[in-house]
Amino acid sequence: MTGFATRQVHAGGAERDAGGAGAAQSASQSAARSTAPERRPTPRATPVYLTAGFEFEEWEQAGGHFGGGQGYAYTRTGNPTTTAVERRIAALEGGADALFVASGQAAVTVALLGLVAAGQRVLAAASLYEGTRGLLLENLPRLGIEADFVDDAADPAAWERAIRPETRVLFLESIPNARNDLPDLAAVADVAHANGLALVVDNTLATPYLLRPIEHGADVVVHSASKFLAGHGSVLGGVVVDSGTFDAAASGALYPHLVAPSRTGGASVAARHGGLARLAYARETVAPRFGPTPSPLNAFLVGQGIETLSLRVARQSATALEVARWLAFRPEVASVDYCGLDSSPSYALAKRYLPDGQGSVFTFTLHGGAPAARAFVEAVEVVTHMTHIGDVRSLVLHPASTSHVLRTPAEQATSGVHPGTLRLSIGIEDLPDLLADLERGLGSASRAVPEETP
Repeated sequence: MTGFATRQVHAGGAERDAGGAGAAQSASQSAARSTAPERRPTPRATPVYLTAGFEFEEWEQAGGHFGGGQGYAYTRTGNPTTTAVERRIAALEGGADALFVASGQAAVTVALLGLVAAGQRVLAAASLYEGTRGLLLENLPRLGIEADFVDDAADPAAWERAIRPETRVLFLESIPNARNDLPDLAAVADVAHANGLALVVDNTLATPYLLRPIEHGADVVVHSASKFLAGHGSVLGGVVVDSGTFDAAASGALYPHLVAPSRTGGASVAARHGGLARLAYARETVAPRFGPTPSPLNAFLVGQGIETLSLRVARQSATALEVARWLAFRPEVASVDYCGLDSSPSYALAKRYLPDGQGSVFTFTLHGGAPAARAFVEAVEVVTHMTHIGDVRSLVLHPASTSHVLRTPAEQATSGVHPGTLRLSIGIEDLPDLLADLERGLGSASRAVPEETP
């Protein structure tokens, strides 16, 4: 299966025997109930194993599981519904394996805590989702992990200059939320690998349909699966995908927790899992102990959404480009930050990395500042005012008063957020209906701006 649409429907597959809960009957059990062999029906959709734990069929199985064996024991450490979704997402991203967790924020946290420790540093692009930026500036420092930031993520020399001896991770977003100032993924990956470091990429806005960062050198990819992967705005979920390329010989000294023997003197994570040591450590040590466990039902619903990912994202990206072009020529609009426009500083990188579409989340700034932005938001009817992206519905948010409210005005301006800036996430509605709604909003915004006195 090589086509993306084929993989999004068929890759991964459902596990039909979880060992315990949902397990098939043995031949002797079947014979005791019927003179004819009983054939268990095969589910076509992924089964939902909505259970906290799984029955052990024999004494040795329990001990073997806690000794590092395969199978399922407790949903916090693994669930067959979740495994099926992990495999599908890994296949779409071109990764070796994946770990599904409770939210996109959990995915970022688990990925980073699997790589950095107290006294070490994360080097990140300055254009980041505010939740991630807050994690780096407020939460991880309490654990002794500090962060540095690169203003121009497209400049590999800037990344090289900012690396310190304590740096262990380079972190960026494939399409920054929501300024659209694209990084040069391959160039940054080269810088990371020349220093033995891991490159972690948040690919939420691009999705694996438009861009697969591992193909450009990323080591780890994270997603808020709540967004485009699910697509329907009903559930939360996150995922960490690993390329499977951890090199113990080249980078083991920088990541001793992956190559050192276990605390009981057993084999190291790298010795047991090879190139998948990063993800194995996250799965065995970080995620189950910090506990961002996803509901199997949420995993199932994300898996259902993935089956239509390419259809939705292709339409959303095409519509977003038309909307951005339309907004760029409106007199009420001061600027549009969308990398698909040839006026964007990131346009050349967009043509290189995003030839099939430039995503559907971007910002535009109205003349008239906050009053105009408020009037716009309160006037639209098709576009929904809410804090979310990647939905089948088009959404709008005012970053300066919501997601970026903790930044100073100077910090907001540096990140492309001004009093009149609005973030759009384009859905799958018909373009004429969206433009008519945006026209309604712009008209209201224009009336909210006082006329200049002669």
